[in-house]
Amino acid sequence: MTELDERLASFLPAEGGQQDIVIRAMRDAFLAGGKRVRPRLCWETYRLFGGTGEEIWPMMAALEMIHTSSLIHDDLPAMDNDRLRRGRPTTWVSFGEDMAILAGDGLMIYAFETAARALSMGAPADRVSAAMAELARRTGIFGMIGGQTADVAWTGKPVPRETLEFIYREKTGALLEASMVTGAILAGADEAQQEAVRRIASCVGMAFQIRDDLLDIESTEEELGKPIGSDERNQKTTFVTVYGEEKARELVRSYSEEAVALLGTLPGDTEPLARLIRSLMDRKN
Repeated sequence: MTELDERLASFLPAEGGQQDIVIRAMRDAFLAGGKRVRPRLCWETYRLFGGTGEEIWPMMAALEMIHTSSLIHDDLPAMDNDRLRRGRPTTWVSFGEDMAILAGDGLMIYAFETAARALSMGAPADRVSAAMAELARRTGIFGMIGGQTADVAWTGKPVPRETLEFIYREKTGALLEASMVTGAILAGADEAQQEAVRRIASCVGMAFQIRDDLLDIESTEEELGKPIGSDERNQKTTFVTVYGEEKARELVRSYSEEAVALLGTLPGDTEPLARLIRSLMDRKN
């Protein structure tokens, strides 16, 4: 376990009590590994705007909790019906569908309890409230859940381009956007800077999801840690099915380069964040 993993895991609830089984399911999913892209984006954006305090860590952990909760629910039989995630049995396979639903719900709610801990670490109350409002909005019906809703509703149907882009920007992009914007807010970025970060994050989100589309057809189960061909099996329209592999790769690069170019308009040392964005273009899982 890396130092980042250990710090994030320190915010998880301890096992025990009458609710022990759901806590074990929450911890099992969270500790299964992953790239920790969202907390890393949050950290680098926070640092870009001069943030140095410990109060960023509860927000980073909260972001990963919400992301993990979405994966638990995505894997359920009623959704993508996947049995493997990160090379391990999915939560519903290990703990049952009922506990998987509760574990996903539990992580999402516990995320906001965790984010609020920034207040006890010296963060200004106005920044914490603004960051939590951003996190809540981009997690809910005007973000990740809204995008997931459209994705489920259009499964098995030809998806119009504007709807497909909406799904990508909300289902995947919204939480990536929240990761960067909350980091900016907690560091004290002004409204214009926050808006610039939002535009950057929107490009990152599109590139990230299109890269996911490509991985679903070109990777292996061992490398990806989950079954490949899930999109085809679930009859989902993707940028690959609409534009083809070559155009999809061009779009990943184009969106990523646009994000880096926009990043260059901001003050401070943008290179660490630019490196992270570039690294996501060619990721293998």
